[in-house]
Amino acid sequence: MDAHEVNRVRVKLALFVADVFASVPRKDQRAKSDCYLRGLMMDGRRKSIQAMASRLPDGNEQNLQQFVNQSTWDPVPVRRRIAQRMVPQIGPDAWAVDDVSFPKDGRMSVAVAPQYCGALGKQANCQVAVSVHAVSDTASCPLNWRLFLPQEWADDTVRRQRTGVPEDIGHREKWRLALDALDELATWHLVPPVVVADAGYGQNADFRAALAERGHAYVVGIRGDITVQPHDAVPAVPAWSGTGRRPVPRYRQPPVTVADLAAAAGREAFGEVTWREGSRGPMTSRFLSVKVRPAGVRSRRLAQAAAVAEHGRWDGVLPQVRLLAEWPDGEDEPTRFWLSGLPDDTPIADLVRLAKIRWRIEHDYRELKHGLGLDHFEGRSWNGWHHHATLVTAAHAFLTEQRLTPKADTPDSPSTRSSTPSRTC
Repeated sequence: MDAHEVNRVRVKLALFVADVFASVPRKDQRAKSDCYLRGLMMDGRRKSIQAMASRLPDGNEQNLQQFVNQSTWDPVPVRRRIAQRMVPQIGPDAWAVDDVSFPKDGRMSVAVAPQYCGALGKQANCQVAVSVHAVSDTASCPLNWRLFLPQEWADDTVRRQRTGVPEDIGHREKWRLALDALDELATWHLVPPVVVADAGYGQNADFRAALAERGHAYVVGIRGDITVQPHDAVPAVPAWSGTGRRPVPRYRQPPVTVADLAAAAGREAFGEVTWREGSRGPMTSRFLSVKVRPAGVRSRRLAQAAAVAEHGRWDGVLPQVRLLAEWPDGEDEPTRFWLSGLPDDTPIADLVRLAKIRWRIEHDYRELKHGLGLDHFEGRSWNGWHHHATLVTAAHAFLTEQRLTPKADTPDSPSTRSSTPSRTC
C-alpha cells in the first residue's frame, strides 16, 4: 500500500487496533502499535524499524524500538483476539500446521542455529517458527505461533539470558510445538474443523495419535515408505505351547508400504478428481482412497499403549485410517500420499480438497515475509521476536478483513460484538 492508501484506511485501522490491542495497558503503546502496523503495510523493500520510521510522518525510531524490543506488553492476548476475530470471518475448512524459516547471520539472535532452512532449501543458520493457520479456498490467516528453540540453546545460559528466553522454555520438537499451539487455541474456545499438515508432521505417528486423542480430524501428508496392513487384515494368536509367555496377537502377513499398496491397485483404480479452479484452469489429477491400518513400530506401540490404558489388554488390532494416494497422468507410479482420520463416508473429493488446501498458506507466507516484513526483524530478543510476529499477524489480519469485507463493518468487531462468548469454528 502506498501512503495515500494507508491514510484512506486510517479510521478502520484505528478501530481495528482499539479492539485487537485492547489488552495492551497503555494508550501510548496502542498508538505505537497503530504506527507500527502502518509501517508494515506501507510500500518499501525493508520493514526494519529504522526503515519504517523513516517512511512514516509520525515515525520515531527510538519509540518503536522500545515498543517492540523492551516493552513488556503481552502478545498472547493480542493473538487471541486476532484469532477470535478472524475465524468467524474466514469460516475455515481446515487449520493448517506448518513451519517457516528465517535465514540469519551470527549466533546471538534468539533461537538461531544451523538447521534445515526451508527458505534456502538446505542446512543454514536460521530461525524456525511453527504456525497454525485458519484456511479456506478464499482466505487464510495465522492464528498462533511458536518459535522453535534448538537443542543447543536449551542449556546455553549466556545466550538465553542475553536474549531473554523465559526459564520455562526449553527445546521441544516442532510437532510438539504444533500441538501446544492447538491446545492454546482450544483454551480460547477455538477448535479446528480439520487439521492439515505436510509429511514433516504427518509422518510422525505420535503427532497423528495426539491429534486423534484430542478428537481432531486430520488429513496429513506422509512419505511412501510408511508401512500399513490392509483394513481387512485380522491378527491371529499363535498356539501356546504351554510354557513361557503366552504369544501375543499378530498379523500373519508382513506390512507393505503405502507406495506398494497403491501401485498394486493399478492405475485403473484411480479416479479423476478436480479440487479447485487454478489460474490456468481446473486443478485435476487421479486419486485412490482405501482404508488401511498403519503398522510401523511406533504405530504399534502407541496402539498397544492406548488399548492397555483403556481396556487393560490389547487384542493386536491396529487402528484404521484412510489412505489417499495420487497418481498423476504421465507418471509411472503414485507420487503423493496422505493419511486421514476423517469418517469413512467422507467423499473422496472432500479428502482431496483438504489434502491440497495447504496452498493457501503459501500465500500467507509470501505476504507475511515479502509484503509485511515478517523476516525483516533485526532485534535479537525473545520478546522482540514475539512482539514483531504478533504485529505482522495483526497487519495481515487487517488486510485480510479489507479484502473480505472492504465496505462493511467487520464481523465480531467492537460495534457488533455482544456479551456472549466468542464464536468458534
